[in-house]
Amino acid sequence: MSHLPHLPLFPPELPALVPVEVIQERLPVIFPEGIADHNYVVRKMAARTIFAMLYIGAVENGGVWLAPRQVCRMSDAQAVLTEPRERASFADESVRPGFQALGKPWYKDNTREPIRDETLRQGLLTNNAVIQREGVSTTSSLGRYALRASFAAVVTAGEEDFPALAAAWTEQNLRPDQLARVRILRTRVADRDAVEVRLPSGGSRMMAPGLSSQMAKAVIEDFAPRHLRQPAVLWISESGAKVVAQDDALMRDIGLPIDQQKLLPDVVLADLGAPEILVVFVEIVATDGPVTEDRKAELLAMTRRAGFADRQVVFVSVFEHRGAAPAKARLSAVAVDGYLWFMAEPDLLLSLRTNAGFIG
Repeated sequence: MSHLPHLPLFPPELPALVPVEVIQERLPVIFPEGIADHNYVVRKMAARTIFAMLYIGAVENGGVWLAPRQVCRMSDAQAVLTEPRERASFADESVRPGFQALGKPWYKDNTREPIRDETLRQGLLTNNAVIQREGVSTTSSLGRYALRASFAAVVTAGEEDFPALAAAWTEQNLRPDQLARVRILRTRVADRDAVEVRLPSGGSRMMAPGLSSQMAKAVIEDFAPRHLRQPAVLWISESGAKVVAQDDALMRDIGLPIDQQKLLPDVVLADLGAPEILVVFVEIVATDGPVTEDRKAELLAMTRRAGFADRQVVFVSVFEHRGAAPAKARLSAVAVDGYLWFMAEPDLLLSLRTNAGFIG
């Protein structure tokens, strides 16, 4: 009795393929800077995972589901074999024990945890680009992930159609809080011309183009009115030891001389509406330079000499957003009993407090 050779079941039409490099170029457009765990959805591992799902046909309503080990077992040599039968064969065989990749596999099998936990669950699933099959146990070897059809259509779109489709998909699928952060960042960093900062007392000052200036503008225009009762600007400086604004009269009135040669904070604010005048030292962390313990000690020494109690002095380190590289790299250096503020989330103020206990 003769037997027909085993042929993998496969949808009659496979989704279009685009190279991994093109996918990786498109991901930052679809997932703009500012969303949580941004790196998980724009790095090469994410592009390869999406390619593998397209390759095997793991797209919503297609009946095919990706297992993370199939991303590990994909290879450059396999990726160029794009005939339907070649793609179907890989989809079927790559989940079997002992499968040998064609050429060098993209990852070792023990790399599937970051693919599953970071790229898929915390990244693409969270941001509505991927769906997960229900009813499959966590210990099952069955595939459980597929691209949303709308996302697959965007990532494989033609060059002319891609920008508009990506913008529409992003607007429709990211959470409102994600979109809010993205819009704030886009508004703040888009202008490459000189930055005009509007002061609480009226008037304005011009700062050099760049992210640091945009963040200083956000501190004065967004942070100060949200978190201080009656904000006043004592000092603004920028790189190159240039003082942009300095209110000598107000500093003299409250008794706070700032030695430009010794201490050059990015921004110094005062809250004139607090029960006791508060002095707020702000450091802009576009690349480096939060309020560290050493910096805090220097500034406190100055305010103590001027007669201010420590309770009247506040330290704020400002970051672009919670996922920004400087926020991750420099968090451990931020002085305790200080605050962290993020340009992309102006209502949020994080405190590193000691001996505070829980607040009911």
